[in-house]
Amino acid sequence: MTSVVPTAALPAATIAGTAPTGRSKRKGGIGTTVVMTLVALLWISPLVLLVVTAFRPLADFVSHGPLSWPATFTWKNFADAWDIGNFATTYRNSALLLIMKVPVGVFISAMLAYALAKLRIRFGAAIMYTVFLGLTIPIYITIVPVFVMARSLGITDNLLGLVGPYLAFGIPFEVLVLQSFFRQLPDEIIEAAKIDGAGPWRIFLTIVLPLSAPALVTVLILDAVATWNEFLFALILLNSDAHKTIPVGLLNFQGQFSNNSTGLAAGILIAVVPILIAYTFLQRWIVGGLTAGASKG
Repeated sequence: MTSVVPTAALPAATIAGTAPTGRSKRKGGIGTTVVMTLVALLWISPLVLLVVTAFRPLADFVSHGPLSWPATFTWKNFADAWDIGNFATTYRNSALLLIMKVPVGVFISAMLAYALAKLRIRFGAAIMYTVFLGLTIPIYITIVPVFVMARSLGITDNLLGLVGPYLAFGIPFEVLVLQSFFRQLPDEIIEAAKIDGAGPWRIFLTIVLPLSAPALVTVLILDAVATWNEFLFALILLNSDAHKTIPVGLLNFQGQFSNNSTGLAAGILIAVVPILIAYTFLQRWIVGGLTAGASKG
């Protein structure tokens, strides 16, 4: 018969050797906190330097260097940058491009991902690998073919000319995320809807899409950020100032602000403010959507 030794009868050294003390736990926690804090400060330091430079006078920047704390702050850099960067026009163009491209891209990706994940289609595996092959194609090797096709269609220097290339390079990643999420949806729900007489479109629109809201919001946000920041195709296909997007509009600072670092910093900050706001308030959706289909549960 096995006897149980009370804890009070055990030597203090035995107890101390088998269980970590509260002091060691606190030391480990403090050390991890310090390391993570230093990493976070290092990671955010470029943004802090950008913000400080954008608010400091040019004379102070030239006199004391970029790493010094300014004696005064000014809003004049932003007023000058807004005019020279033509942000009133570029913001409108980037917003219109988001409205035209992002919802269409997410909806097409959702349909394709649902078909690959839940429907029995011929050559489904071949179609899936072909779509994912688009993730391996560098954007740079498609510049000439895309420009030739856009010019033959007469859609250069037009925001509509960017929708096709943006869809082609955005859909593979969105399908990758969504089909992984759709595979985790219970088949019993879809089968029950079929028994009740629901067709494929009704199941997709009224059951699959509402249940997939976290993944849909994630790809929507990531696609919007990628579209807002895209530079290469916009530079190649857009010529006139009336059709330029924000990344291309930043080229207006070249020459005018060649020596005005504070004005250039203000222009960059104006351009990235929507992205910073989006990531700040929607990061929970981004992380949740990317990890929702990672495991079964």
